[in-house]
Amino acid sequence: MQRRKFLKYGVTGSALIGAFPYFSYGSDKKLYPYDRLVLGNTGIKISRMAMGTGTNGWGGSSDQTRRLGIKGLSDMLIAAFDEGINFWDSADQYGSHFHLKEALKKIDRDEVVILTKTNSKTYEAVKADLERFRTELGTDRLDVVLLHAVTDPEWNRNMKGAMEALSEAKENGIIKAHGISCHSFGALQTAAVEPWVEVDLARYNPGGVKMDSDVASVTKVLKTMKENGKGIISMKVYGAGQLTDKKDECLQFQSGSSFLNGFTLGIESIEQLRDVMKRYPEASVRS
Repeated sequence: MQRRKFLKYGVTGSALIGAFPYFSYGSDKKLYPYDRLVLGNTGIKISRMAMGTGTNGWGGSSDQTRRLGIKGLSDMLIAAFDEGINFWDSADQYGSHFHLKEALKKIDRDEVVILTKTNSKTYEAVKADLERFRTELGTDRLDVVLLHAVTDPEWNRNMKGAMEALSEAKENGIIKAHGISCHSFGALQTAAVEPWVEVDLARYNPGGVKMDSDVASVTKVLKTMKENGKGIISMKVYGAGQLTDKKDECLQFQSGSSFLNGFTLGIESIEQLRDVMKRYPEASVRS
């Protein structure tokens, strides 16, 4: 099966991934979760994989925060850092800021990249969030801040105040880059061409599970994003848990999509971390 046909028809989840075209996504050399890449045009250097802290995240908590607690999750972040993973993915909605703060007690702040997200939609609310976030995280600056889970296709018109607050924060050195986490195809299409967006967090996996549209359509938009110089981080790598029986296919799909700067994966145990660290390099060159 040619890659073009796979992307066109590969939208039904795990069953269709059984015909995954490894040869289309295989690299000529092994790639590693700890590889350093530059995030779009931001100049920020991140590990290829980010430690996600928001599996089933809502209402100020997530599987990671609920199951691991502050010490357990902070220990997980430290363990990943020891493996070369310097990128932490958090959000107000996940309630994970305090967990990152605990980990920062043992890691130099300059050695990690912190991404967080706000659900606020006005200038005043976003500005207040940034102040609170820095207190919760125990740091005077944030690396990347995104408008979170946006579905409005005209968000760049209707959320001008929120955008202005993040632009102002960047000018004042409070954040290094801003962008958006999209949860609809219309919002994603807008993000691809909106100059304000520096970083995008996009749902992307080979089964088309929990994505904004089918694989072929999302791929086309993400390539436009890349051409416009935006940093792209993929999420829902395992299809929100629906593709965990196809981990190699999902990881190779990420490694073979050269327009991506990295991916975030919600990990809940040291065993899962070790599995990804071992599985990803082998998956990246599978043929």
